[in-house]
Amino acid sequence: MVNRPLAARLVVMTRIALILAGALFFAAQPLVWADNAQIEQAYRQQRSDLQIEGEGTVIKLLADDNRGSRHQRFIIRLTSGQTLLVAHIIDLAPKIEGLKVGDNVAFAGEYEWSDKGGTLHWTHHDPQRRHGDGWLRHEGRIYQ
Repeated sequence: MVNRPLAARLVVMTRIALILAGALFFAAQPLVWADNAQIEQAYRQQRSDLQIEGEGTVIKLLADDNRGSRHQRFIIRLTSGQTLLVAHIIDLAPKIEGLKVGDNVAFAGEYEWSDKGGTLHWTHHDPQRRHGDGWLRHEGRIYQ
């Protein structure tokens, strides 16, 4: 004979464990604002020093900037048509190997306004913990 109160508690505890595991999984995933509305608004208002998240399509690969802190550089186009120069410090975070024109890249970092659409930087962790951590996501891998 099954002890009904014990069986019921086990079912409840199992459900709670599954809910918590799911919550931890989704909390660890970066959130992406697919419509990039925050970035488009920052561009129109000529604002800078904003933490942003979004995604876009790589339209141009640029040579790495090897002066001072080394940066991997490429340009992405948002769904609105706005372009964004990505300057990803590869002295602090891994370089995205195999990046190609047409690839989708999700991102979090700091936006700096420019008349060409803006620059995204701080796409890495801050070793001094004085700045919010950024990241890039390409083909399911997070670079930070």
